Amino acid sequence: MDKKKSRLRRARQTRLKIAELKVCKLTVHRSNMHIYAQVYSACGTKVLASSSTLEAELKTVLNGKGGSVAAAAVVGKTVAERAKNAGIESVAFDRSGFCYHGRVKALADAAREAGLRF
Repeated sequence: MDKKKSRLRRARQTRLKIAELKVCKLTVHRSNMHIYAQVYSACGTKVLASSSTLEAELKTVLNGKGGSVAAAAVVGKTVAERAKNAGIESVAFDRSGFCYHGRVKALADAAREAGLRF
């Protein structure tokens, strides 16, 4: 089993549980260079808020360093603010099988500090 299949296998059980709960979810994906966060509706078909290190206004703040813990914190804060503007107060956190460590943890902590509950 390769690395991606192992990660998706780990993510499957979490996604099934979140679908069972029927709540909005904050999904995180990371690559070596960037990190992405999206808030999906309760049915899971509509993106209500999103943020990533590829956005023009965030690129200027980060000076092109999208693969750092500081960049993840900025993305977490931004996605939380956008979700609150969309009327979402609480979400379920879907880390997509990534370890809750480093950039994923920084994004989650920043989203919590910005007022998103999960």
